[in-house]
Amino acid sequence: MVKLTERLAAVAALIHEDAMLADIGCDHGFLPVYLVLNGRIKSAVASDINRGPLESCRQLVAEYSLENKIRCVLSNGLQKIQAEECTDIAVCGMGGELIANIISECRWAKNPEKHFIFNPMTHPEILRKYLCENGFEIRTDRIVKEGRHYYNVFDAVYTGIIKEYDESYYYLGNIKHFEYKEYFNHILNYLENKMKGGEDFSEIISAIKGKI
Repeated sequence: MVKLTERLAAVAALIHEDAMLADIGCDHGFLPVYLVLNGRIKSAVASDINRGPLESCRQLVAEYSLENKIRCVLSNGLQKIQAEECTDIAVCGMGGELIANIISECRWAKNPEKHFIFNPMTHPEILRKYLCENGFEIRTDRIVKEGRHYYNVFDAVYTGIIKEYDESYYYLGNIKHFEYKEYFNHILNYLENKMKGGEDFSEIISAIKGKI
């Protein structure tokens, strides 16, 4: 049976029941295969830009005879994904800036009926800022610990409403639990080092310290 890591389990928890999933950056395909096997979703499109991981995904799909449920496609972001074949879109395992670019290049992304789940590996603040400035509303937002690493996992939907936030929001989002002090101390160290170059992050630093 396929098992998910803590990171992917957190992503899976945000995917709607009976969804049609597009898994962008599917890697070995554990997420869509797990969700189909457990009856959580109706179908999936598993996409990766690299042939190697996509072939591993195809092999896993075949191992469980799920070819009629999961389509594997070589694609740069969402370029070869059709709007009608997905309700939920998971974009995981890449940098926040790249994820923002993927969403910006997708002609059907700004649709209130689409539910996005994100797991940026770096610079989640860049992705949050893009979403807020382009009419997306961030909903659940959490930090996940897996081994020695910490990951941001959050979801968003398009509302068309653009809201103004303090810069600190892009680092903290809607995070409600701050038990992982190491993660936030890492952000503080990063910002304090950037301050040495002349940039002013004092308000963001104060906001983060106020939370932890």
